[in-house]
Amino acid sequence: MATRAFALWFLFLVSFAAFPAEVAGVKIEDRDRVASAELVLNGAGLRKRAFFQVYAAGLYLAEKKTLAAEAIAAAGPKRVAMHMLRDVDADQLSGALADGIKDNHGEAEAKALEPRVKQLAAIMAEMKEAKKGMRITLDWLPAAGTQVTVEGKPAGAPIPGEDFYRALLRIWLGDNPVQADLKKALLGEKQ
Repeated sequence: MATRAFALWFLFLVSFAAFPAEVAGVKIEDRDRVASAELVLNGAGLRKRAFFQVYAAGLYLAEKKTLAAEAIAAAGPKRVAMHMLRDVDADQLSGALADGIKDNHGEAEAKALEPRVKQLAAIMAEMKEAKKGMRITLDWLPAAGTQVTVEGKPAGAPIPGEDFYRALLRIWLGDNPVQADLKKALLGEKQ
């Protein structure tokens, strides 16, 4: 009986353990730290454009969420990590992010976000190019705003407003996601 109880206890622990993911040959860690918070990998997937692999993405939250609305509304620090799989011009990357915001917001909402979208575009422009192998993160820091990091180093000043970070999350998790199977992957659905 004790052996059976131990086996059940072990299976219970394993089912809640986080394991690293591998997407297109990129190892995406099961945990990451944003500010002083340890976050868990909610899900990971591949962003494709036509036949090209663009980046492997991981979504990190304080606790796993399987519903997009819950992931978007989750309290505390959050992270979207993009591991570039090809060189992408910074203008193309920021343009794609801006398009994703427009696709998931009404005209008035998109207009209200526009100054912060331009701030993000300026940060990306300083980078000039997102090179293959580069790790870019979009972090929500409740005390500061959205912080872009490139290879672990902050790029530009934080962009204010949690509404802006939620708008970014809607690029991947909104009603009109940039890629439906990537949305499912980021929400932890097996592909």
